[in-house]
Amino acid sequence: MEVGLYTFGDVGKDPVTGQHVGWQQRLNNLMEEIELADQVGLDVFGLGEHHRPNYAISSPATTLAGAARTTKNIKLSSAVTVLSSDDPIRVYQQFSTLDNLSGGRAELMVGRGSFIESFPLFGYELDDYNELFEEKLGMLLAIDEAERLNWPGTTHTPRVGGLGVYPRPVSGNLPMWIAVGGTPQSAVRAGALGLPLALAVIGGRPRQFSGLTDLYRSAAEQSGHGDKARVSLNVHGFVGEDGKAAADLFFPAQKAVMDQIGRERGWPPQSRAQFDAGMGPEGAMFVGSPAQIVDKILGLREDLGFDRVTIQMAIGVIEHKEMLKAIEVLGTKVAPELRKAG
Repeated sequence: MEVGLYTFGDVGKDPVTGQHVGWQQRLNNLMEEIELADQVGLDVFGLGEHHRPNYAISSPATTLAGAARTTKNIKLSSAVTVLSSDDPIRVYQQFSTLDNLSGGRAELMVGRGSFIESFPLFGYELDDYNELFEEKLGMLLAIDEAERLNWPGTTHTPRVGGLGVYPRPVSGNLPMWIAVGGTPQSAVRAGALGLPLALAVIGGRPRQFSGLTDLYRSAAEQSGHGDKARVSLNVHGFVGEDGKAAADLFFPAQKAVMDQIGRERGWPPQSRAQFDAGMGPEGAMFVGSPAQIVDKILGLREDLGFDRVTIQMAIGVIEHKEMLKAIEVLGTKVAPELRKAG
């Protein structure tokens, strides 16, 4: 099993220390976090694309390129690239460039995004939400399939007649994942295309998502892609030597972020009791000691059948030294036990 991390590069005020962390400091801290994740043997580090003042990362490929030359083994991925509001040719060129800089370690995770700011920012209509993603994903896959792009054009993509897209990835193809939040049609699409599925489980009961993974694998089998089916479980969590201390550290930052989103979307504020309940075996909070995290992940694996788990530990602003400690524990205490399990 592969084990990794992802983050959106949160900025703002640390709810515990009161320290303000701005864009420059967060990006500098992030370089150290990715380097440490590589040193302790984690498999992948993903960065999400957002266009809001409380996040430092609007360009995952650019940010990951900063870590490409100071890391050796870790895969560098977006988590996610909002393909619907981007140009597939430029996305491919950026991540292929990253792939060459990193010696073949780039991955591209595409999705429709959990926020909508990029649509008006880049001149797209939200009414075209589904069509934009479908058309641009088709174009992106065509770019990966052949050096010279022959694309007929669609409502939201241009016609391209036999022009080359450069540079090409190190291995000839760029690893791509489809990110899904909970839509059955998205899971079926990923399976039918023979692409790996990144499943975001950030609420509810993780085991309930088994229906989506079943749909995904069924679609992959029916389309002749059963051998390509892979699932990544992407979750919120935090790990520390002491489980209660880890929860006490993570809760204020996580609550600040989720409550802000809740105010925008009509959710009630999160209570500590709700948070603690989510830490249980059936909850969506992967927070605790190494043994607790290992037991929880392995307990879900039989039902969900994932090959990779990535944890968003940097939700909100958490003191940098504490984040480094958590990354070290994840790499040295959690990841080895998960790999032993196969």
